Amino acid sequence: METTIVEIEHLNKSFGNNHVLRDINLKIEKGENLVVFGKSGSGKSVLIKCLVDLIEPDEGKVVLFGKTMSDLNDDELNALRKKVGFLFQSAALYDSMTVRENLEFPLRDLKTKAKEEIEALVFEVLKSVGLEDAIDKMPSELSGGMRKRVGLARTLILKPELILYDEPTTGLDPITSKEISKLILDVQSKYHTASIIITHDVECARITSNRMIIIKDGICYAEGTFKELSESKDEWVRSFFK
Repeated sequence: METTIVEIEHLNKSFGNNHVLRDINLKIEKGENLVVFGKSGSGKSVLIKCLVDLIEPDEGKVVLFGKTMSDLNDDELNALRKKVGFLFQSAALYDSMTVRENLEFPLRDLKTKAKEEIEALVFEVLKSVGLEDAIDKMPSELSGGMRKRVGLARTLILKPELILYDEPTTGLDPITSKEISKLILDVQSKYHTASIIITHDVECARITSNRMIIIKDGICYAEGTFKELSESKDEWVRSFFK
């Protein structure tokens, strides 16, 4: 059975004279958490945008769930993207909607689901992030950590096979950051998702990663487990873990 979720070969992307990604190659297996490290502007966000074809690579091949992204038409792309969940830095909740309405929003096109079934799904994902009691609250009534949890619940409601986390602990205190990191691990275990986690948070990387890559000057400069990279003989690599 095919277990490779993502396969990127010889990916290159430039903006004018700025060569952001240079010959990136990586694979992600089903159920694996890959953490991406790198300085600001190193191309981490460009990498995940190329992955889902929000940005078109200059060269290289991106294969997602066994399908080459450049070969797909718009309808096929949109269908494939439904297998991918996103958790943005800000959680990106609709401020004018309650938590319940925010979670129902991704299901608006699933006209085959009965109201009772939708309510059950909303409760299930809220329970999985520990926020059943917040179902009728407005986003303005939630703390930063709670907003992140609701954002993750909204991501989970479509049962994605791959989740892209963009700085999931940014702006949170250390205790809440650790809670969110552990929640990412819980989601991996319960839903068997693969994930790409872009973060500067060393503790988040330690908790969540099965494997890590560090991008430098547009290349995949280092790859390995948290332990391997934190004990690297390369001083620049070790500097991320101080």
